[in-house]
Amino acid sequence: HVVAWWLCCLTALSLSSTETLMDSTTATAELGWTVYPVSGSSDNSWEEVSGYDENMNTIRTYQVCNVFDNNQNNWVRTKYIRRRGAQRIHVEMKFSVRDCSSIPNVPGSCKETFNLYYYESDSDTANKVSPAWMENPWIKVDTIAADESFSQVDLGGRVMKINTEVRSFGPVSKHGFYLAFQDYGGCMSLIAVRVFYRKCPRVIQNGAVFQETLSGAESTSLVASRGVCIPNGEEVDVPIKLYCNGDGEWMVPIGRCMCKAGHEAVENGTVCRACPSAFFKPIQGDASCMQCPINSRTTNEGATNCVCRNGYYRTDSDPIQMPCTTVPSAPQNVLSIVNETSLMLEWQHPRESGGREDVVFNIICKSCGGGRGGCTRCGDNVQFVPRQLGLTEPRVYISDLLAHTQYTFEVQAVNGVSDQSPYSPQYSSVNITTNQAAPSTVSIMHQVSRTVDSITLSWSQPDQPNGVILDYELQYYEKDQTEYNSTIIKSQTNTVVIRGLKSGAIYVFLVRARTVAGFGRYSGKLYFQTMTEEEYNTSIQEKLPLIIGSAAAGLVFLIAVVVIVIVCNRRRGFERADSEYTDKLQHYTSGHMTPGMKIYIDPFTYEDPNEAVREFAKEIDTSCVKIEQVIGAGEFGEVCSGNLRLPGKREMFVAIKTLKSGYTEKQRRDFLSEASIMGQFDHPNVIHLEGVVTKSAPVMIITEFMENGSLDSFLRQNDGQFTVIQLVGMLRGIASGMKYLADMNYVHRDLAARNILVNSNLVCKVSDFGLSRFLEDDTSDPTYTSALGGKIPIRWTAPEAIQYRKFTSASDVWSYGIVMWEVMSYGERPYWDMTNQDVINAIEQDYRLPPPMDCPSALHQLMLDCWQKDRNNRPKFSQIVNNLDKMIRNPNSLKAMTPLSSGVHLPLLDRSVPDFSSFSTVDEWLDAIKMGQYKDNFANADFASFDVVSQMTMDDILSVGVTLAGHQKKILNSVQMMRASINQIQSVEV
Repeated sequence: HVVAWWLCCLTALSLSSTETLMDSTTATAELGWTVYPVSGSSDNSWEEVSGYDENMNTIRTYQVCNVFDNNQNNWVRTKYIRRRGAQRIHVEMKFSVRDCSSIPNVPGSCKETFNLYYYESDSDTANKVSPAWMENPWIKVDTIAADESFSQVDLGGRVMKINTEVRSFGPVSKHGFYLAFQDYGGCMSLIAVRVFYRKCPRVIQNGAVFQETLSGAESTSLVASRGVCIPNGEEVDVPIKLYCNGDGEWMVPIGRCMCKAGHEAVENGTVCRACPSAFFKPIQGDASCMQCPINSRTTNEGATNCVCRNGYYRTDSDPIQMPCTTVPSAPQNVLSIVNETSLMLEWQHPRESGGREDVVFNIICKSCGGGRGGCTRCGDNVQFVPRQLGLTEPRVYISDLLAHTQYTFEVQAVNGVSDQSPYSPQYSSVNITTNQAAPSTVSIMHQVSRTVDSITLSWSQPDQPNGVILDYELQYYEKDQTEYNSTIIKSQTNTVVIRGLKSGAIYVFLVRARTVAGFGRYSGKLYFQTMTEEEYNTSIQEKLPLIIGSAAAGLVFLIAVVVIVIVCNRRRGFERADSEYTDKLQHYTSGHMTPGMKIYIDPFTYEDPNEAVREFAKEIDTSCVKIEQVIGAGEFGEVCSGNLRLPGKREMFVAIKTLKSGYTEKQRRDFLSEASIMGQFDHPNVIHLEGVVTKSAPVMIITEFMENGSLDSFLRQNDGQFTVIQLVGMLRGIASGMKYLADMNYVHRDLAARNILVNSNLVCKVSDFGLSRFLEDDTSDPTYTSALGGKIPIRWTAPEAIQYRKFTSASDVWSYGIVMWEVMSYGERPYWDMTNQDVINAIEQDYRLPPPMDCPSALHQLMLDCWQKDRNNRPKFSQIVNNLDKMIRNPNSLKAMTPLSSGVHLPLLDRSVPDFSSFSTVDEWLDAIKMGQYKDNFANADFASFDVVSQMTMDDILSVGVTLAGHQKKILNSVQMMRASINQIQSVEV
């Protein structure tokens, strides 16, 4: 019964993972195997007999029992067996063996074992004598011994002790083979022989179909099988693989498939079914289909989203799981309060918000006076506080209206989907009439001239006089005094000379206009200074040559008139030559500047740096900016992430640099200078300035947000995860941005991977404009080193810039070569642990960085071109962009790796190999190769000695838990060096 149960289990296992090539128990007639010696010539050979199995089925067996004769050599050979593609063959043998000790008077030659052999052949060519009945040409598989033997007593009790043994052999390569069993003095019965091979059955796993796969040639072989996604499935990780082991079992799944958008997994993940009507699934994945949100529907099965019903909409930023919404109704109960030429409007929220919480309000101002027969939009002079569009609160203050004028104000209610509606926003309106008002503020006043005791000033008329200007009132006082000590003078015009002032003194001036309605508000304070005696005398001396020159010019003019009269008659003969000369002169003076080319303007050339900020940077109302969280610290304050919502525009995620409190005026000027620089640039590979906040605290610079942060940190976090083409694409973007800056005559001076930002689409953008030149001495930061009165990043800076402060686009090209090295080495520090002085000395001796690991030779050659000592020999950024474009278009050019003995003409630095004899522990070695984070992994896996570590393979490194490709290569390279070092030491000892 035990044997029968075991046979049943074996049969079930065979159905699932084996394929039978031959089974003696299925024979319905004689097996007809060949025996040796030939039956009839001797009674010692194997004999085929009939018997019964445990189910009383007739089976054919072979038995032999010649224990009393010495030197037995009895063979039995199966018929030819075709292998049917199998590479490893398994043989299951059931047999019984008589216990030699239970046989009376048995000689010592009695055996309880037999041998199993196989012989390969491409065809059935065997006969009674061939192949020869000996171990060669036969190949021995094993000597088979019984776990249990039987005695005469067992036979009397009719108990049969059956042994089952399985052996395998391979690889086999010919079309088929024979099996042979050799007896050399035993008493045994070969009850059943089954020949089979193992296979992994067809299976659906991880959303992919894997077809039936035969096991490998060795018991430890793993045969890879590529999977195919089930219908409506999509690959997530590629390649999709399972491995079939030697036992016919699937293992080591790699990659997977998931149901594509609009389909969900059912039947234990074996089927991807289309989402039914009114259900949808937006993305690929294991999630189930979701019911359509309110006010939406599907148009067919397998929907990836639900479309909104008529009159309902979604914004681009609304998640597709969100219900569709509609536009709001009109605001309610608009109330107006008029005060001269200003107005306060208040209202209540609309009755219906449209199902959204982002309702805001717009104010439409229309002027209906002036006898023009209708209403027109108000001009830009009308002021709205806090703003005209995108109001979040139900109130607004409106000023600078015209006196005695009728206005109509429409209060619109809009939300996120109003732009998608074909209808105008709903609104409520109110009509008002303004009263008499005083003139507005004088906005501009400037100095016309000055002497040691007087200043002449002029100003513009108020933007809104609100009537006839009667006169102006000017108030002034010394800067060190207070307004109580001020002097007031009146002027009928907008120009006045103030006399009787102190020499070299600074005065504060304010002016306001007056109409019949009274005085307007004073202008802002303006500061002007009289001349000192020295300045006055100097100006007189400077004007003296001008006076003399004017007199001389008059004399020259008279002479010129005479000359013209004389030459006039001869002019015609020289007209053609003169024309040619003039053309050449015009060509010379016009230079080579492309018409319309924008040129960078240094903000420090402005007498008032604030004027540069106003010209190049957009002022943003602080109410439009919402700071979410602090993400870092800059030279002048904190760096935050947040949201920017400008009127009429969609809210965007931004980066916000803030100026710390307690700043000096110089710090504020230096902080905002970056905005003045950045605001002049507009390129997809240069960080984009959104605007500045300067009229309230804190002072802010607002730029686009780059999700992946700085390039050096991003590469270190993703070591080895990108293809060469992806890395070249990043380098191409950086080069394109630098070409744009170079074309504008801007020199960066601090180009490095830390100053390149990366967004979610792996687009690289140049950033950090001008800050490095303002860095104060900070010994805690070794990146920047004092040199010639400034701070220089030695490892990234061209030699002429270090030695002579010659910063040009050519020195930026040198820095770009270092950035290339950083990118290809995944953020490794240039020149490693060398000191800055060692770096300078090495560069002076014409040494250059070697290629990073797996760096294509074409890229390293481009780096060497960027590091030419003569800056005139370095490529332009336009040439670099063209070279990288050619590499991207021809990826085969990136397959050639730089050999160890490079053909370049510059000597390469060699990072010294660690002396393994100096390390006492594996932990010290890991720290030395910058892989200390894997100490626990090595310890837990018992890789605790150099003898064991030096024998590690890539599979061992993977099993330890090192998953990053770059880290795997770094550790494997060091292991190979360690192995070579240990072998060298051992050979010396021998």
